[in-house]
Amino acid sequence: MENPDGSTGIAELLGRGGFYYRIPGASPKEILSCLVEKVRLPVSVQRQEFLAAVLEREDLMSTAVGNGVALPHPRNPVVSAASDQFAALAFPDKPVDWGALDGRPVDAVILIVSASPKLHLRSLQRLSFFCRDGKFRSLLENRGPEEAVLSYVKKTEEAWTI
Repeated sequence: MENPDGSTGIAELLGRGGFYYRIPGASPKEILSCLVEKVRLPVSVQRQEFLAAVLEREDLMSTAVGNGVALPHPRNPVVSAASDQFAALAFPDKPVDWGALDGRPVDAVILIVSASPKLHLRSLQRLSFFCRDGKFRSLLENRGPEEAVLSYVKKTEEAWTI
């Protein structure tokens, strides 16, 4: 679903990026390395360069936003077409200390890939809303099935456009 401002909805981004369960790793670097190996990337993106960009951003400051969620992303866009943007939702095998300000370990990771800083900020804004939403957080905490998460996000986004 494209929004009136031209940005892509979170449900569509998650649908493109996919859902990944039981990601092994004991650190953010291990989790991200494993996730980047599994995620479907646009043909224009080199896997090792992408991983390096994501880890470089993580080294600047933790992308843990609290409530057990991290929103890792490359510092600069790695895709140029809006149709190549995606968000991948991953559930680590075990909660991981990600350096969150609330001290809570991360048990849900949403990897964000955007085509421009403006589109990235719009995605972050929407994901920040969802990360504060009790129903969404419950779906994440219970490692909800893809269909349930996408359905909830899509219904919520449709309500925003009314």
